[in-house]
Amino acid sequence: MDAGDLRMFEAVARLGGMGRAAVELNTVQSNVTARVRALEDGLGTPLFRRHARGVTLTDAGRRLLPFAARVRGLLDDARRAARDDGTPAGPLLVGSLETTAAMRLSPLLSRYVAEHPGVNLTLRTGTTCELVAHVLEHRLEGAFVCGPVEHPELRTEAVFREELVALTAPGVADLDALARGGDVRLVVLRAGCSYRLRLEAMLARRGVVGPRLLEFGTLDAILACVGAGLGITLLPRALVEDAVREGRIGVHPLPPEEARVETVFVRRHDAYTSSALAAFLDLVRHREAIRPRRGETPKGVSRARVQTLAAE
Repeated sequence: MDAGDLRMFEAVARLGGMGRAAVELNTVQSNVTARVRALEDGLGTPLFRRHARGVTLTDAGRRLLPFAARVRGLLDDARRAARDDGTPAGPLLVGSLETTAAMRLSPLLSRYVAEHPGVNLTLRTGTTCELVAHVLEHRLEGAFVCGPVEHPELRTEAVFREELVALTAPGVADLDALARGGDVRLVVLRAGCSYRLRLEAMLARRGVVGPRLLEFGTLDAILACVGAGLGITLLPRALVEDAVREGRIGVHPLPPEEARVETVFVRRHDAYTSSALAAFLDLVRHREAIRPRRGETPKGVSRARVQTLAAE
């Protein structure tokens, strides 16, 4: 067993097939198949179950996978460290909650692109659960997620503080009365969304257990459905100021212990911090000094470019 065998095994496990792994690794499928079989022979146990749709891990494969992912991450870090001369350059892949991307990141991303043109910055959005898993698997260098996050392999840094509010249709005057009325529907993002979990816990404390869920893929769709009276949701106040001001939704303040939430940046303790990531974190920590006025894009960076980065 060597690092190359483990890298091929990890790619097959992550992508679910020998052919897909071969494409990512820029080799032929027969080579991947032969290397995986040699690894299984050397270990004396099968690592995959083969079927028509691809492969799935055996129990032995699941036990081996965390070590293989660690090896892949170490090899990637070693390659990047050798090429890093201290000037931010090359790929930088970070993740973010959709709410954080919408509220906080556009001025930061546009300034970063202007100051470090050699960096190929990609922003991936997802839920807290998805993003934390991707950081642990070395698929993201770091991510903005809803805190607190406690994991022995992660370091966390608080970066934003938000006030959460409950949102309903404009005519709803009393959130508690709505909760007591029964047939409460939650308008939320997919499972793993931290605000969704907080909303469910908040309603459970008010005696609402097992409410019906309406899942949508975008924040705009959620706000439209809440405004139409289809249910309630929970989002940062700063994100919905325009909708509240225009009378499209009703806002309900929460007690401080339910309203306060921190957005934290998480990254692996053992991962290499590239010059590109170090420069990005420095900009985040000093963001108050570079925040543009509303509607302003920093000089030298087109608005289209900023939007493209945020959507990738």
